[in-house]
Amino acid sequence: MSGILDGMSESRLLALLSLLQTSREWPGGELAERLGVSRRTVRRDVERLRDLGYPVEAAMGATGGYRLVAGTAMPPLLLDDEEAVAITVGLSTAAGQPVRGIEEASVRALAKLEQVLPARLRHRVRSLGGATEPMPGLDGPRLDPGLLAALAMAVESGERVRFAYRANDGAVRRRLVDPHRLVAAGRRWYLLGHDLDRDDWRIFRLDRIGEFQATGVRVVPREPPGGDAAAYVADRLYSVVPTYAAVVTLRCAVTEPVRALGEVTPLGEDACRVRMHADTLDWLAFRLLALDCEFEVHDPPELVARLRTLAARLTRAAG
Repeated sequence: MSGILDGMSESRLLALLSLLQTSREWPGGELAERLGVSRRTVRRDVERLRDLGYPVEAAMGATGGYRLVAGTAMPPLLLDDEEAVAITVGLSTAAGQPVRGIEEASVRALAKLEQVLPARLRHRVRSLGGATEPMPGLDGPRLDPGLLAALAMAVESGERVRFAYRANDGAVRRRLVDPHRLVAAGRRWYLLGHDLDRDDWRIFRLDRIGEFQATGVRVVPREPPGGDAAAYVADRLYSVVPTYAAVVTLRCAVTEPVRALGEVTPLGEDACRVRMHADTLDWLAFRLLALDCEFEVHDPPELVARLRTLAARLTRAAG
């Protein structure tokens, strides 16, 4: 687009294209308001996009608007710096997710992205990729990307689903569920939905779902208790795993690493009391040892015992 438009026009055209790529129809007045220009300027910019090969369709009438034609071959991708970096980080991160085959798909997508970006952004994307190194993925269950996509479509369309689910005891039972949200937690994915047989909200690990079937039945959207899907899943997960609550006095000032531990109460300039939670004693111990300061554990007794065991092991290791 360089050489065709001035800098301001190019920036505005980029913003217009970003709006049109959101898979909805935009009234001319709303586009004009978003871009801070007149409707006439919007019409002129739409014509410029068409001249560049972008298939923008216009619907006439009071309720008409503009949209990009779906399924049409697109000209070279137009991204600003932040969008290019965001996509690169997202694809790089996806390579470490527990979705079967997504590593190769992410690499192919990054290669295609580089081919259609302008030279300036292509260099920036390559620099980001070359300067970062993802940590090798932990062992864990691998997900079927087809199941992930099918569940996402059911959530988006509000369609009731049926599947076989393997419970903690190994028993497999058929479930009929109104899906609400997919929640990624660590290296696991969960489906939050309303279980019709139990008439209650349930969370399902995706790696335990099989024989998936979309029923074609559209359902009235429900809201989970509290209205926040991620918070609800987190609360349920914490309720079914052992959680240790620790109370510790740290002989150091309150810093950002200290605040990240939990609830902090200052005890002067060089001391503070911290209340922290974790599902393992080792995690609590390692977080405290990483602070590189003196501390005293008041609770729980299990953490004190674990620290003594680790101290003896470290002493032997040091000779």
